[in-house]
Amino acid sequence: MTEAVTVLYTAHGKATGGREGTASAGNQNLKLSTPKELGGAGGDGTNPEELFAMGYAACFIGALKAVGAGQKIAVPADTHIESSVGIGKISHGFGITVELKISLPGLAPDVADKLISDAHQVCPYSNATRGNIDVKLSRV
Repeated sequence: MTEAVTVLYTAHGKATGGREGTASAGNQNLKLSTPKELGGAGGDGTNPEELFAMGYAACFIGALKAVGAGQKIAVPADTHIESSVGIGKISHGFGITVELKISLPGLAPDVADKLISDAHQVCPYSNATRGNIDVKLSRV
């Protein structure tokens, strides 16, 4: 059973044509391309894994800021996350992995590590993926 969510905001998106089509949300209209590694032609479009990587990174920074504010820790303005989303075969289809390399310049390592750990407990992406996919967090 999942916990009920009190919805504060709902995003809407649309995809047409699958991995070789288009996707749109808000004022974004994106061309999609399947990577060569997945049997596609590659190309200059984006793909669902890249979109997920960007979304998770941005959301996690938001969680760092929210947790930091509650703990009276100023999250550095130049905080950034390099995110990687892997896709591959599992026994019944395909699965993904996530790696977040988190940079919190100027914070003491122990403070940064605790902030990362606490943010991982409140980030919506972390909560959505917990127990479903392998998520690796590292401070860089």
